[in-house]
Amino acid sequence: MGSAPPHQGDPLTDRYLPFRQVAKDLGVEALALVPGCNFERLYRKSFSSHERPLVVFIPAQGDPAALVPNLELRSFDLLNFEGAVFDWRDQTGYQDAFEALAAHLPMQSVAVEGQVMRVFVHHAMAKAWPQLTIVDAEKQISGLRLRKNAEEIEALEQAIRISQNALADVIKKVRPGLTETEVETQLVQALFANGAKEQSFRPIVAAGENSARPHAHARPDYQIQAGDALLIDFGARWSGLCADITRTFFVGHASDEAQEVYQTVLNANQAGHALASPKVTAHQVDDEVTSLLEASSYADRIRTKTGHGLGRAVHEDPYIMRGNHQQLDTGMVFTIEPGLYRVAPDGFGVRIEDDVLVTEDGCRSLTTFSRSLTVIG
Repeated sequence: MGSAPPHQGDPLTDRYLPFRQVAKDLGVEALALVPGCNFERLYRKSFSSHERPLVVFIPAQGDPAALVPNLELRSFDLLNFEGAVFDWRDQTGYQDAFEALAAHLPMQSVAVEGQVMRVFVHHAMAKAWPQLTIVDAEKQISGLRLRKNAEEIEALEQAIRISQNALADVIKKVRPGLTETEVETQLVQALFANGAKEQSFRPIVAAGENSARPHAHARPDYQIQAGDALLIDFGARWSGLCADITRTFFVGHASDEAQEVYQTVLNANQAGHALASPKVTAHQVDDEVTSLLEASSYADRIRTKTGHGLGRAVHEDPYIMRGNHQQLDTGMVFTIEPGLYRVAPDGFGVRIEDDVLVTEDGCRSLTTFSRSLTVIG
């Protein structure tokens, strides 16, 4: 176990100031960060936790401290960490390191990332600090990522550009007789061929009735048929930022019903674009979009909210849904993805998803791939 020289917390150089302010606002003595989106944004480096806890404690005042698996020490050195580091080995376990850290940093209260902190790490902390009050501050800590900076917007645009180029390549090859899995494989290959280093998530490639399942899995045994809807939901990740795009195509031809449903979804998508702007609430955007769907002949096919925030996580704040009265602000990025879904042997789904950036006078769609009804194959 070692330590580093004390950090003076210079307001001009202290990268922890936003986190310290969250701790002060919550009335707790420190925040605890574990590997994940907030950790990665702070340090510009990611770690895999697996069974090994790695925790950074950021006090409201004073130097941070960290608990780090010994095998990660050399990688952790790259963070230029300002405080004491307590390492532990697989052979001896991590509890003694927690106890030593607790002696170094006595505290009565700490805020954690409730959606990321794992239960066994929570228990180890509670054992090391027996009087510790642990507060879930997921919303407040993740809220520091709400407004994207110029570097993040540039990375999002690159992730989207890669994704759109890949999609353009793949739809040229789709034809009846291919399986969903074959199209999925081509899409993944196209993403990496166009420069992706990672995927945002496993793609959704769903045809026919499978397209009516919002989170469908590609089937290896279903051959795409003429007249099928083909829903593709996917994205590349670039410099830690995620693209998330959905387009629905029709193979060979589109029925009258398919065209009507598609136009209804497109109208709702466009309404979301038109309304999203600073001071408008997430509730208002979803209400506008969903009301259009509800007023159509297909109201019984509504399954989801309008959208979700997008950044280092594929789903994050702000969630574009009724009841969320959070005001939109410049620099926020989220999806507008209305859809209509009918699960039946002859059913299908349509979703049109764009990634939008709130600007000073409205919003700008970062996705530029055509939203017009498109017949392929």
